[in-house]
Amino acid sequence: MTQHLQKPKITKVETVARSRLFTIESVDLTFSNGAERVYERMRPSDREAVMIIPVIDDELVLIQEYAVGIESYELGFPKGLIDPGESILEAANRELMEEVGFGARHFDVLAKLTMAPSYFSSRMNIVIAKDLYLKSLEGDEPEPLPQTRWPVSRMMELLQHPDFCEARNVSALFLAHDFLTRNVR
Repeated sequence: MTQHLQKPKITKVETVARSRLFTIESVDLTFSNGAERVYERMRPSDREAVMIIPVIDDELVLIQEYAVGIESYELGFPKGLIDPGESILEAANRELMEEVGFGARHFDVLAKLTMAPSYFSSRMNIVIAKDLYLKSLEGDEPEPLPQTRWPVSRMMELLQHPDFCEARNVSALFLAHDFLTRNVR
């Protein structure tokens, strides 16, 4: 049985640092039991993102993209922010065209995930793309994104790949595995 919890009261929010991309806030909270704490978070945003799992001829299409946070290339699924006014599926198709060079005629939305919700308000929509066709759009990537094709029948072996370790990609893999094994052609 889930216990009903009362949200803490926010008593003060203050910007403590700002960069070109990020604003860090200090948030003073009072919990229902009277405990007071100060937390730090990235300023909340309503913008969501999308991660696309492209499937072509029983293969997953992955890309290699530089991740400056770990100073290494990460193998994963194409992803990006949803532009204002765009739907999840419109953004998925645009990002697919920009990063992989394909559009899709069919999408299945699998889930909406949060990442480190104690610090970020980000939400990532996980989508499978099928019935792909060649179509490229100019993206904002600073370099071409090499592609890797991976057999759907061996998709869980990606967990052993040393460059496939980002948590959102791993979560998307599990969601895709569950979906694809339940919805075999």
